[in-house]
Amino acid sequence: MVCIAAFIILGLIGIFVAIISIFKKDFGRAYWKSLKKAWGCVGKKIRLQKCDTNFKDDVKNTLLKKVILKHPKLVKPLSVIIEILSVLIVIIFVWAVLTAIKSLLALWVLGTCNVTKPSACSLGSEVCSLGGEEDNANILEQTGRWFTEWGEIFSSIPDRVRTWNANEYFIEPTTFVDASILDETKSSFTEDESYAIDILDPGCSACMMSFRNQLESGFFENHQTALLVYPIQLEDGSYKFANSDLIARYFYASAILDQGEIFTEKHHFGLKLMHKIFTGKTESGQIIQSYLGSLDYDEAKKVLKSYLKEFGATDEELKQISAIEKSDEVKNILEKVKDISKNQIKITGIPTLIYDGKKHLGLYEI
Repeated sequence: MVCIAAFIILGLIGIFVAIISIFKKDFGRAYWKSLKKAWGCVGKKIRLQKCDTNFKDDVKNTLLKKVILKHPKLVKPLSVIIEILSVLIVIIFVWAVLTAIKSLLALWVLGTCNVTKPSACSLGSEVCSLGGEEDNANILEQTGRWFTEWGEIFSSIPDRVRTWNANEYFIEPTTFVDASILDETKSSFTEDESYAIDILDPGCSACMMSFRNQLESGFFENHQTALLVYPIQLEDGSYKFANSDLIARYFYASAILDQGEIFTEKHHFGLKLMHKIFTGKTESGQIIQSYLGSLDYDEAKKVLKSYLKEFGATDEELKQISAIEKSDEVKNILEKVKDISKNQIKITGIPTLIYDGKKHLGLYEI
């Protein structure tokens, strides 16, 4: 292990030696001679052969030569410590290499280098993780999770190379994003446009920015995009973002009310509600998404009703929506959305989009 540890250390400092050897060639030659010996040792280990004892002794003697003269009794315990440190260096190096490979593979397969918390990956698109951000797992749980993540990555490889059809995941009632309803300067999609699905949480800031980018770039004009509003629920049963479940229920209650009348000039309350939450601001300039997240349940409900009234909902329609949002029908829709998102599409974070035959994790970028 001493030989292998020496090779790892020499390899890591190689870049600095290369710079120093420009000015001190003798130093560089001595370094490369040692690295060559270490590599020869590693090669023998790979072939299950013994390393040259003289190189191992050279390493130890280099480290212990001053101790031998002044404190000869410490040589044996220090030699044992060197062996232990060598083992640790090799283990840490192997773990680091495997972690790097796992992260790169996860980035290719899942779109994030952190399987458990996609939002913690700076290499992927901005995303809201499905779980809480706090990680209080002990070392055994973290180790178990590390191995579990390998399984998730390999099991998701077929999803990475398959062709995804967004229209396979539409639910009834379906709410499409018709850009012409949200902005008179935009055009409506045609039946010839490709299908897309947009899984989002009303309280997720990445979803808000993604929706804005899609609207601005003309994505909704080129894709018949169905919205799947999925409020992220934590393990304890609470929701990650305040009032996101309430907004989701109002969204689907409005869709049920619109059923059979989709894309008439009368309703589209659910679509207009999501548009206002993601793009609107209060009179004081606060982003509506943030504003709704700061309210308690009853206050948020009053605000949502005021928005629906602003869209043209009558008092009778508001009563119907209030009754529908508490119904088993809406509850069943939310359960179906959860099943589609987590078990069929196997999302790792939100937003998740399916379009052009591919599954995309994270913020849609222009």
